[in-house]
Amino acid sequence: MHPRTEELLHHLDANRVVLREAVADVPPALRETRPAPDRWSVAEVLEHLARIEEQLTRLLSAKLSEAQSTGALGTESETSSVVDPRVHRAVLDRERRVIAGDRVLPRGELDSGAALVALEAARAKLRDLLMSYDGVAIAAVSHPHPAFGPIDAYQWFAFVGSHEARHAAQIREVGATLRNRPV
Repeated sequence: MHPRTEELLHHLDANRVVLREAVADVPPALRETRPAPDRWSVAEVLEHLARIEEQLTRLLSAKLSEAQSTGALGTESETSSVVDPRVHRAVLDRERRVIAGDRVLPRGELDSGAALVALEAARAKLRDLLMSYDGVAIAAVSHPHPAFGPIDAYQWFAFVGSHEARHAAQIREVGATLRNRPV
């Protein structure tokens, strides 16, 4: 396996562990409860993550496939890191509020269990996509991020893990708020 693919898989897996731990810390009976009318429940956060991952997988699949069919992708010769700690920290910064687009807003159609199942299915597809381009120089493909501007395919895969860690922090905040509510 190419070192860049390995690094991205590790980043995705490590941040999924962080997310699972955050969800596990919220009592199941509270996971569908919003901490405030304008804040998402744990279930809604998970649904948002699943929607993001599904859409990014479709987008990256289409862009990578198109680039491959036109001969724009070659063999990856670089082995330097593709997960930038500064970008990871920027994504984690919850002081910087980011408004999700309509297409990735939770619809409230899934409980936390169903949202986790959807998220796991989305992750399997994302991992399969990444593995299908193992050893391919995918930095040739880019697409603009609403907050970060144009980022390449490696950065998009890394973003998924960092974005998940950002929302793990949100889930911990939701859990703390709900546990501290007067009964």
